[in-house]
Amino acid sequence: MASTTSPQPSPEREGVQGVFQKIGLKFFLAAEIVSPIFLILLWTYTGLDKLIRFEESRKAFHNQTFPEDLAEVLAYSIPMVELLLALLLLFSVTRWWGYLGSVLLLSVFTAYVGLIWVGAFPRVPCNCAGILESLGWAEHFVLNLGFIWVAVWGLYNLKCKN
Repeated sequence: MASTTSPQPSPEREGVQGVFQKIGLKFFLAAEIVSPIFLILLWTYTGLDKLIRFEESRKAFHNQTFPEDLAEVLAYSIPMVELLLALLLLFSVTRWWGYLGSVLLLSVFTAYVGLIWVGAFPRVPCNCAGILESLGWAEHFVLNLGFIWVAVWGLYNLKCKN
């Protein structure tokens, strides 16, 4: 007579699956904690640096390759947007908007840095915060791509959570 019970996984197989499930859970939890922290630190640092050194930052915006009126608007709005993104990322109910805003703003910054890096502008402007001033354009581009990845990773993990 044939057995009607389904085969049970071997203890070794169950152990390997269990380990991968635990690793996946830890990876997910790390993403849930680490992603917003990295971005909150980035936006708080850059936003506050622009406000603390406002006149220097404002002059740097006016040194950019876009019209003077736009430079003036950006000198005030960019630090506020950066701090707003940090605030949105702080709370779980607004985190999705913080991640989305981070991806969008970082994409604009990265495109601009990429254009500067490849020599698309007649002069090389600079408006980097604090320690980021020491980076070259290639390093700045790669750093921005890394932060975009962190924001996209956060969005993906929020989607998986819901």
